[in-house]
Amino acid sequence: MNHPSLKTPESVMHHALQLAAQGAGFVEPNPMVGAVVVDDNLQLLGEGYHHRFGGPHAEVHALKQAGERARGATLYVTLEPCCHQGKTPPCTAAILAAGIKRVVVAALDPFPAVAGQGVAQLRAAGVSVETGLLEQEAIELTAPFRTLIQHQRPFVIAKWAMSLDGKLAAHTGISKWISNPASRTIVHQLRGRMDGILVGIGTVLADDPLLTARPAGPRLASRIVLDSQARLPLTSQLVRTAAQTPVLVFVTPTAPAERIMALQAAGVEVIPVAANFRGHPDLAECLRELGRRRLTNLLVEGGSAVLGEFFDRQSIDEVQIFIAPLLIGGQGASSPLGGQGLTSPEFATRLGNLQVADVEGDLYVQGRMIRRADPA
Repeated sequence: MNHPSLKTPESVMHHALQLAAQGAGFVEPNPMVGAVVVDDNLQLLGEGYHHRFGGPHAEVHALKQAGERARGATLYVTLEPCCHQGKTPPCTAAILAAGIKRVVVAALDPFPAVAGQGVAQLRAAGVSVETGLLEQEAIELTAPFRTLIQHQRPFVIAKWAMSLDGKLAAHTGISKWISNPASRTIVHQLRGRMDGILVGIGTVLADDPLLTARPAGPRLASRIVLDSQARLPLTSQLVRTAAQTPVLVFVTPTAPAERIMALQAAGVEVIPVAANFRGHPDLAECLRELGRRRLTNLLVEGGSAVLGEFFDRQSIDEVQIFIAPLLIGGQGASSPLGGQGLTSPEFATRLGNLQVADVEGDLYVQGRMIRRADPA
């Protein structure tokens, strides 16, 4: 099984990372993992990735493909092999049974039942184990999983479409359509691998969105509304489709009981949380509840006030922004990030892992947030 691009250890691990990425949207709340078995000359003997939650792990797929050739070979894997019985048997047992003599691991697993114990178990059995090859790339790939494990909340992706002069909508509130059809196709693909899609009640009242992926993706995202007073209309598209796609509404203690009961009777799940100083549902409490439900990826689609609150409390992990070659103007037209904002540009958040693409005239910007510290 020849693979011409596998010429260095780095290229083998890079290939494993590419394999791992194919599990996006299928494996959550598990991490995306890829594995490659090679001989001493880096000839490919077997490869695999974690296909779906509850299914065999990447190592099992790669070892099965390699078969007897795995004996005495090297296994490259993007995340530390598990050493505990979960939905599937421990991968360390499969590695030892296959006769692998050497394992190269990109990054350790933060899950408490593994967390270095997988590597230790393999070494104790006489397997040579090396760690850290393309570690940063592996950590970035598994950022949603790591956020859920380490912070008990979903990985938050903020998405918006805006004009070149930074407007989400005209001063009238009309926002359809700023981005072009090709950009909207990308948004639907993004929605299709999310566990939740969140907006504020203002967006629902203004746009009556459906918040589904069309066509459907590998995941069915819960539609989530921050709605302090339970104002979500019973006639809205969200409520009318609640039987097909879950709708969660976070309300505050002052929400009228009759409104809550009406939404519940219509099939909406209403979740009371504490109010913040603005009287809105407390984001920290909302995110903890979503983490408790094992939501791994959360797409925040706005509007300006909601995006601003997420930004102010440093709860955005990644941004996906579509910038249309349009000028809208208007002092009263909203910009993407409302809220309190920063005290000075010197404290501005910078983006890492920046990717910029032309999508049929729209500028598509993706980046991970580099944490800031605003002393004010």
